[in-house]
Amino acid sequence: MGKIQICFVLLMLFAYLITAKAEIYIVTVEGEPVISYRGGIDGFAATAVESDEELDVTSDLVTSYRHHLEQKHDMLLGTLFDHGTYKKLYSYRHLINGFSVHISPEQAEALRQAPGVKSVHRDWKVRRLTTHTPQFLGLPTGVWPTGGGFDRAGEDIVIGFVDSGIFPRHPSFGSHNTFGPLPKYRGKCEVDPDTKMEFCNGKIIGAQHFAEAAIAAGVFNPAIDFASPLDGDGHGSHTAAIAAGNNGIPVNMHGYEVGKASGMAPRARIAVYKALYRLFGGFVSDVVAAIEQAVHDGVDILNLSVGPNGPPATTKTTFLNPFDAVLLSAVKAGVFVAQAAGNGGPFPKTVLSYSPWIASVAAAVDDRTYKNHLTLGNKKILPGIGLSPATHADRTYTLVAANDVLLDSSAFKYSPSDCQKPEVLNKNLVEGNILLCGYSFNFVVGTASIKKVSETAKSLGAIGFVIAVENSSPGTKYDPVPVGLPGILIADVSKSMELINYYNISTSRDWTGRVRSFKAVGSIGDGMRPILHKSAPQVALFSGRGPNIKDYSFQEADLLKPDILAPGSLIWAAWSPNGTDEANYIGAGFAMISGTSMAAPHIAGIAALVKQKHFHWSPAAIKSALMTTSTTLDRAGRPLQAQQYSGSQTVSLVPATPFDYGSGHVNPRAALDPGLIFDAGYQDYLGFLCTTPGIDSHEIQNYTSSPCNYTLGHPSNLNSPSITISHLVGTRTVTRTVTNVAEEETYVITARMEPAVAIATNPSAMTLRPGASRKFSVTLTARSLTGTYSFGEVLLKGSRGHKVRIPVVAMGYER
Repeated sequence: MGKIQICFVLLMLFAYLITAKAEIYIVTVEGEPVISYRGGIDGFAATAVESDEELDVTSDLVTSYRHHLEQKHDMLLGTLFDHGTYKKLYSYRHLINGFSVHISPEQAEALRQAPGVKSVHRDWKVRRLTTHTPQFLGLPTGVWPTGGGFDRAGEDIVIGFVDSGIFPRHPSFGSHNTFGPLPKYRGKCEVDPDTKMEFCNGKIIGAQHFAEAAIAAGVFNPAIDFASPLDGDGHGSHTAAIAAGNNGIPVNMHGYEVGKASGMAPRARIAVYKALYRLFGGFVSDVVAAIEQAVHDGVDILNLSVGPNGPPATTKTTFLNPFDAVLLSAVKAGVFVAQAAGNGGPFPKTVLSYSPWIASVAAAVDDRTYKNHLTLGNKKILPGIGLSPATHADRTYTLVAANDVLLDSSAFKYSPSDCQKPEVLNKNLVEGNILLCGYSFNFVVGTASIKKVSETAKSLGAIGFVIAVENSSPGTKYDPVPVGLPGILIADVSKSMELINYYNISTSRDWTGRVRSFKAVGSIGDGMRPILHKSAPQVALFSGRGPNIKDYSFQEADLLKPDILAPGSLIWAAWSPNGTDEANYIGAGFAMISGTSMAAPHIAGIAALVKQKHFHWSPAAIKSALMTTSTTLDRAGRPLQAQQYSGSQTVSLVPATPFDYGSGHVNPRAALDPGLIFDAGYQDYLGFLCTTPGIDSHEIQNYTSSPCNYTLGHPSNLNSPSITISHLVGTRTVTRTVTNVAEEETYVITARMEPAVAIATNPSAMTLRPGASRKFSVTLTARSLTGTYSFGEVLLKGSRGHKVRIPVVAMGYER
């Protein structure tokens, strides 16, 4: 081997050693991004926008300065490192000034020490925070008619989805040539490189994918992740349809129409920014690039059914990291952001959406449930879950357990009781009967599915199937799954034992245990018709709970999260036939799934309706309208309840608090006409950051390019439609400013609080003309040290019928 070859091999080996331990880092550098650059560099005029003002990215000034920033990024990397030892993935120029780069930890340390570098953070992962609801929310009768009907609801509003992509051929996203061009939107439409599938059609007006970090990390698989906006998961299609899917799309499952689906804003346009993938979720580098692009393209609303696995470990403060800083700049550019609150409930401090500029959405159970029942030969009726047709009326069928119809004993190694493998069961014994299966641990981990049980039963000629839960794992959630033949899951362990005891008593066996005759019989009821109940809404068990935290040591913040509650449990919406995220819906066109991922697009779609009516409102004004008009009562007029674990790990209901639902459950009709709003802008959010104890002002400047020259006195003085004081010692007075967005009206201000904290307001009444703003104060006094939070509210009741309510949360400490 020659010297040149040896040198080449050594060079390749060195490059391999570098890249073998290379990781992705997000770097911010000195210099203001486009959105906040106020001039000062020779040859580059100011590009900054005022708070809530749309950024004109097409101007020559912006284009020139944007190129300047990217050249600075490239120069910095080129000066520090040899060519080929690093790979820049993205330059961030519009909302933050920095880049994402694939380098070794040693190179990252060199970057930290380099002049002009503000911060270097190792990338972290985010994950998916996984329809009858238009009727439940009163949209068809109370909201859509005010804007011209469903065929105008959300007209010309663009909702951006940072998610897992979209399946463009779904009828929920069909254009039917009824959508004209939308000049204000500047996004582009990728074409699938393999199939040449087009993603845009007038309804979908932008479709791009972001995977540089995923590729650099070595986890991107084009065969299943698709190097295009195509949804390989199902989640992205589902969230887009909830917010903006077409109205009146029949939901057909196994030959049955279970209803018609519609988005909250069915005429809104959809812009897709794929940054999540099936097996690994996504990387913040890709997500930040997607958000930057969405704001650049001109979306009005941004839906983020995505969030971290926990508080950021790379930054001390939950509010300050590249992800939340980009969202702050997005809000500065006038974009309303709805983010899923997280699915770590029902435990405290599990909310994963922290910042005041984001609308953090909790998940509710709506008024629709699917119930079914199994009638046994001994006349006992066992309740269960089964979105299925009934067996023939007035007829019973023999029950045969999977373990009793094995073809040979060796099949036991395949865990035959969960009925996932029809080839190990005897068709002659199953045919014409009801197959009895067990709910094994495989269902919990996702390697077994109810869909597969149904397929097994059908292939063996069974009339139907029953799945019995003999051991319930704490926290296991049993959702109804649509199946084409009669089927039911008995989730109550005690009822499953009644079934098994009846089966055993009725089944005769020989001395070896082999069945001589099957005598147990039963019939399965009709589970296709939903039951509507008045105890809704309720806070879903999984929905992330407050208190909000301000740092990774879980210190509590003086800011209420979540902000608002919206439907998020068992939501029907579009699904991608490529989607494999839910085993029970593989190949299906629709899916019924749960998560705060489903709640966030409800708020994004409703925000689009508010934006349509009040186009020039700021994101904070839209958020205020949604929050102050929400309700804390269920359909029966009783206080909201939250699903919670009881001592035995079974689910029970407890009185809900603002840590469960924020301001309350969204009321779309009232949000269109809130009377008063609590407005806030970029400077107010900076003031909140600069006032929060423990945040280094240099760190704030690193992320915002803004000095701390504005203070609120205390973070609870942020003009948000909620009041939170996590450590109330003695007395504290907070102020709020309201702006009248209706006709002249006189408001009477009252307040109430639980006994441990006294509350008073000043003034007791005020009259506001249209467009006028007025301040009022709320004084809280700790009466006793309880170690627990006290809850209350301030109510502004208008003479013309408007009611403006904000929640108050405080933990009192005696001096």
